[in-house]
Amino acid sequence: MGTTPTLAGGATLAADRLDVRLDGLSLPVDLNQLDAWSRDPKGSHSELGVWFELLNERSRNDLRSLLRAPLLPDRALAKQLLQSWTGRQLLEEVGELFAGGQPGSGVVLLTTLRELLQRPEPIRFVELLLAVPTPSLTLDLDGLLQLADLWRRQLEDQSLALRRLRDLPLRPREISDTRARLAAIQPTPRPTTLSLTVAHRAAPLELELWPTVTEREGAWVLLMPGLGGSSAQLSWLAQGLAARGWPVLVIEHPGSNERAVRQMLDGQRPPPGAETLPDRLADVEAVLAAERQGQIPRLGDSVVLMGHSMGGLSSLLSSGLRPVPGLAQRCERDLEVIPLINISRLLQCQLQEVPLPEPVREGSRTVAAVVSLNGFGSLLWPGHGLEQLKAPLLIVGGGLDLVTPPVSEQLGLFLQHPDLRSRLVMVEGGSHFSAVRIKEQDQALWRLGDGLVGMEPVRVQNLLLSLTSDFLTSLDGSIPMAPQRRSREGITAYVLDGRSARRWRSHISR
Repeated sequence: MGTTPTLAGGATLAADRLDVRLDGLSLPVDLNQLDAWSRDPKGSHSELGVWFELLNERSRNDLRSLLRAPLLPDRALAKQLLQSWTGRQLLEEVGELFAGGQPGSGVVLLTTLRELLQRPEPIRFVELLLAVPTPSLTLDLDGLLQLADLWRRQLEDQSLALRRLRDLPLRPREISDTRARLAAIQPTPRPTTLSLTVAHRAAPLELELWPTVTEREGAWVLLMPGLGGSSAQLSWLAQGLAARGWPVLVIEHPGSNERAVRQMLDGQRPPPGAETLPDRLADVEAVLAAERQGQIPRLGDSVVLMGHSMGGLSSLLSSGLRPVPGLAQRCERDLEVIPLINISRLLQCQLQEVPLPEPVREGSRTVAAVVSLNGFGSLLWPGHGLEQLKAPLLIVGGGLDLVTPPVSEQLGLFLQHPDLRSRLVMVEGGSHFSAVRIKEQDQALWRLGDGLVGMEPVRVQNLLLSLTSDFLTSLDGSIPMAPQRRSREGITAYVLDGRSARRWRSHISR
């Protein structure tokens, strides 16, 4: 089981008792007895073993499996998680539950786990508790139950918000497959790969260009995948927009793309996070400058900055926005509990440690619009932070999104933006991953179930394509996109302007 941590002077200090706190009561559990029972339930004659015999056989076996199973089976991946900012924040918060909320207790548990990972033998739950350098630990089940209750209430609030959304007086619009059939008759755009040498990266930046079949004057689209995403995952959107007349250039961001995630899973690097944003923003500026100067094909007289998740955040930052001062104070208040259904807030709070470049001066390029698919930024731009955005904005969210929930992450941002052409789209049954298309031979993501992935992604994507292209088309004319309830292939999306979005918020707060 390894050695016990040693203090200065040779004295040993380790936990031998776990106080389980529940409903105001504290039940002491001898960790050594717990460890002995988990190894040999039949041979354990302690009082603890007698209590466990009162459990039904299935519960008893489940408990023993939990205690004996390796806590972190993939040692290399575990080490990389401990090196990441997000991983440390989560583990420190969990650690607080094992010390009754004592300040710094999460750091102690994290340090102990890091030390145990240096040993060759597997780490099991009881062995971790036994190794913590403190006489006793407190498992705050009251805190766990409060956390579970908070999660339940957040899910209920999100469900209520969607019911209120259905009650809005929006004009229904049913979309048939006629447009898709007409598009299929047209020549299919074919992508070309471009390499762009950039000063901030050792290797050239890989770009995927989807040209239009016919010449068209106007805006072009710069498309950015989310954290851990790739150009292939958004090719459905790039191809569809190119077929409808908008040239699309997709950036593959090294260090925060699909390859970086595979390296993380292999234990070769920490999980990518907000620290990759400066390079992402530099990628965008290099591509815009190259297009403007003719280093790559000229694509139009203005650009639509479009992205999924962190790509949507990159789009907002590349438009010239920067976080409103006071992020550290907002994060200190917001991260008092683990953000179970809004993981994006961990990334937002990491930005307080990330030096972002100064925004590019206005006049160096024309931004026709910003499109953020499953985007976020509630902690970065509270109040009126998005008033500085000088271009129309399309924000798209999903009713089943537990990573960037629509009410807390998209509705508030949208209501800050005064442009009458801006629109908020909520897709019923859409999730954070609805915009991601995975190759047929790699469908593991979709096997996670509708609760995480949402409705069948291809059907959601067909609706997203028609909504996005209609929004871009509306910018060329004088009539903004009409608020509506749009349905296609059994998927419904709600298109809101400022007035209907404010009505939705007032219905939620009743």
